Amino acid sequence: MQREFSAKQSIITPEAVFIIGTYDENGVPNAMNAAWGMQSDYGEITIQLAKHKTTDNLKKTGGFTLAFATESTVLISDYFGIESGNKVNKIEKAGCHVRKSAHVNAPIIEEYPVTLECKVKSYSDETDLLVGEIVAMQADETVLTDGKVDYDKLRPIIFDISSMSYRVIGPVVGKAYHDGLALKQ
Repeated sequence: MQREFSAKQSIITPEAVFIIGTYDENGVPNAMNAAWGMQSDYGEITIQLAKHKTTDNLKKTGGFTLAFATESTVLISDYFGIESGNKVNKIEKAGCHVRKSAHVNAPIIEEYPVTLECKVKSYSDETDLLVGEIVAMQADETVLTDGKVDYDKLRPIIFDISSMSYRVIGPVVGKAYHDGLALKQ
């Protein structure tokens, strides 16, 4: 028997945990935790993002980085979601190291093994939708297998809204565009 829940209790999963990196007008790096995002096209990401210091920053710079939170970065990733960049320098407080992206005016936070470098395609205060063009990706050698990002090594996390927790993405359970061919015969 199924049980009915209200719309506010519904779940959409997986919700990737993204860390958005920006510079402010003085070149001070900032980071925020955002979970409501998705790849919306090849080379494009869309994130639901209400007004924050991050949105002010990306409007001024036209660029941002997007790092994938991982099992090993849970502490700093959660901190980036519970502290305001308007009150404190979160990068400094978390003890993170940054370098400037070679492709956009945004910081790469070195503690994260995979980072997308993005140009702002659009952002609207009315819809709160940020659309970014992915112009490059940086990946640490430690998370690569045969030149590709290996999720088993990366250990990316998702936000579980049902239990208000973070979970690690699990093992491979099937082969895309292949396994269903058995029913096509």
